[in-house]
Amino acid sequence: MRRRGSVQQKIPCVFLTEVKEEASRKRDGQHFQVVATETLNPAAVESDIYHAVATEKLDGTCCYVTLYRGEAYLWARLDRKPTKQVDKRFRKHQHAQKTCKGFTWNVEEDFRTVPESWIPARRVRYESGHPVPDEHGHIPGWIPVDKSNKQYCWHASVVDYDARKALVLRPSDEDEAVLEIVSVSLSELMEQTLELIGTNVNGNPYGLGSKKNPLHVLVPHGILRVRNAPAVEFHQLHSWFRDSDEGRVEGIVWHCNDGALVKIHRHHLGLKWPEGETFLNSRPVVVRLSQLPFHLDVSPDSRKNLFFALSSLAGRRFSSVRDVQLEA
Repeated sequence: MRRRGSVQQKIPCVFLTEVKEEASRKRDGQHFQVVATETLNPAAVESDIYHAVATEKLDGTCCYVTLYRGEAYLWARLDRKPTKQVDKRFRKHQHAQKTCKGFTWNVEEDFRTVPESWIPARRVRYESGHPVPDEHGHIPGWIPVDKSNKQYCWHASVVDYDARKALVLRPSDEDEAVLEIVSVSLSELMEQTLELIGTNVNGNPYGLGSKKNPLHVLVPHGILRVRNAPAVEFHQLHSWFRDSDEGRVEGIVWHCNDGALVKIHRHHLGLKWPEGETFLNSRPVVVRLSQLPFHLDVSPDSRKNLFFALSSLAGRRFSSVRDVQLEA
């Protein structure tokens, strides 16, 4: 699989942004929203955004594959956040100043505790040996996905640590327009970030699985290329998201040649998400897992395993990933 940039920090908007005093389209209860101006972000220009690769931004939760206890492991995103009292003070500063700059943090005391296995994301800045928060007041980081931790049960459903495999949705090598669900070695995914999408993630805008038979998959970041990307210009992007079939996505992430990542989200442009049918569901998908032999002595727990369930659909082609329905 072609590797693109790894998501190890908050990705900046391709345009400079401003805060508007109106209800957020993205977060309930937030009485302001961040919107894009028409001015390109100088950082995007410096990274030569005009020659970057445009890819689909998926609506899920970020994951990372790296070593844990000497083996390739799936890690879930867990940002270290300030305590409730400090967060209230930070939000008050942000609201009054229209910026987070100038706020003073005490990194040792202002943040909630995290599990011992937690690690900061690779691009987090350090001061005096301590990771420091980004402009959102968070310290991005990761926690290993353990099968015993029910909080991350949907993350755990897409990995088989005994087989050292992960369930991945990606374009087919034969035809980029066709997607495939495959089992990929965790070692092959080392140091990559991926998006977990599915039934119980972010309201499931792609309609995967069902409550009775949930379905989740990992999608490597940068792998879904926007084939007819619009010019990096405010009005052309707005029109593309609003009118184009390919624009029925949550956003675009540009992967620049220097490794930098920049993005645009529909909410930045005042557009709703999700809005009608998604572009992801316009693409056919083939299940390419090896078919597992069925034995009468297979335990009920094994039959609930997502790898086992998908193997019964091996070789089948569906009109969209939403149509991949698992049997009870």
